[in-house]
Amino acid sequence: MTHSSTSSWYFGWNIVAAATLLTLLTVGMRLGIGPLFLPMADDLGFSRSLLASIIAIGMLCYGLAMPLAGWLVGRIGTRHVLLLGTAILVASTLWAVNTRSASGIFWSFGVWMSVGAAFTSPVALTGVISRWFNRRRGMALFFLSTGSMAGIAVMTPALGWALQYFSWQHTLLGFAAIFAVVTVPTALLVVRDNAPANADAPLPAANGAPAVPRVAPLADLSVWQSMRSTTFWKITFGLFACGFSMNLMGTHCMPMLQDHGFDATTSALGIGLIGLVAIPSTMVLGRIADKVERRKLLSAIYGVRGLGFIGLLVAGSVWQLYGVAAVGGVVWAGSIALSSAILADVYGVKKVGLLYGWAYLGHQVGAMLSAWLGGWGYETHHTHWVAFGAAALLLVLAAGVAWSLRPAASPAATAA
Repeated sequence: MTHSSTSSWYFGWNIVAAATLLTLLTVGMRLGIGPLFLPMADDLGFSRSLLASIIAIGMLCYGLAMPLAGWLVGRIGTRHVLLLGTAILVASTLWAVNTRSASGIFWSFGVWMSVGAAFTSPVALTGVISRWFNRRRGMALFFLSTGSMAGIAVMTPALGWALQYFSWQHTLLGFAAIFAVVTVPTALLVVRDNAPANADAPLPAANGAPAVPRVAPLADLSVWQSMRSTTFWKITFGLFACGFSMNLMGTHCMPMLQDHGFDATTSALGIGLIGLVAIPSTMVLGRIADKVERRKLLSAIYGVRGLGFIGLLVAGSVWQLYGVAAVGGVVWAGSIALSSAILADVYGVKKVGLLYGWAYLGHQVGAMLSAWLGGWGYETHHTHWVAFGAAALLLVLAAGVAWSLRPAASPAATAA
C-alpha cells in the first residue's frame, strides 16, 4: 500500500500537526507580544519608543536569521536546527529576566530570542513539509499557518491572563519552559527530512494512467537567479506588507485599543478573536488553495485585511470591535502559506527553504518598521492613524501586486 493511499494514515500529517503546534508557540510569542509591552516598559522604565525600537530590531534579527535557518536545515537537517533554536531561546530568556538595562534587553529579548525563534519558525519547517506533500501542498502549508493564527488566539489572551497574576519575567520563563517541552520531543520523535519517493503523489488520471507531476517553470534557475526574478520580488513585497501589518497588530493593537477606551481584557479578547476565527477559516482556505489560482486568493486576502485595519481604528464599541475582528479573522491567515506554496510551485521544492527564508526577510523588515512606526507615530503625532493607515495602504498595494503574478504561479504548477 502506498503512502498516498487514502486508506492509510500518511505520516506527513504528523509532521504538519507537530509543526503547527510549534508554530503556535513561536509565532504566537512574536506576534502576541502586545500584553507584555506596557508591563515591560513600565517595570523597566523604558519609553514606548525605546521598547518599540528594541522590538523592531528584534524583528529584523528574526528576519535576518531566516535565510541562515533555511541554509542550516539544508546542511545539518531540520531536527538539529530546531534543537539549536530551542537552546538559544531558553538561554536568551534566562538572560532577559535577569537584566534591567536597555543594552541587556536589546541583546537578550531583542536579538538572541529572535534568532532562537527564527530557528524554530515556519521557515525551518516549510522545506520538510514541501518535501512530504505534492498534491496537497497548499493544504498542508495552510494547516501550518493555522499555528500562526492559533498563536494569536491563544498566546495573546494567555499572556494577558498570566500578567494579571505574575510578573513579565515569570511569564517569559513559563513560556520558555513550555516551549522546550514541546519542541524537543517534536524534533526528536516526529520531524523526518527524508520523505518517501512517492510522497503525496498526484492522483491517477481519469483513464487510469499514472499522473506525471508537472515541473516547476523556473526550477532550473539558481538561487541567485531566482532571487532576481520578478515573481520572487512580488512575493517579497507581499510578505513585507504582511509582516508590517501582523507585527503592528501584535505589538501596538492592544495599546491602541486601550488608548481608544477599551479595557485590557476586552482588547486582548478582541485581538484573540482574530486568531480564533482564523483557525477554521484557514482550514477552509487550505482545502481550496489547491483548486483555485493561488495569486487570486492571495490578492483577496491582502485586500480584505487592509480594510480590516481601518475598521479597527474606527471601532467605537465592544461589538464593533468584535465584529471587525471576526471579519478580519476570516482573511488573517493564508498569505504566508500561499507565498511559500507559490515559491515551491515556481522554483521547486529543492530551493523553497532558502528562497522562503530570504523572502521572509522582507516580512521582518516590514515588522521592524511597523514596530518602530507604531511607537514613534503615537508619541510624535498622538495618533495611531500614522502606523495603522500605512498598514492598510500597504495591504491594498500588496493585493494589486499579488493579482499581477503570472498565472503560472498556480496549483497547476506542481513543484519538481
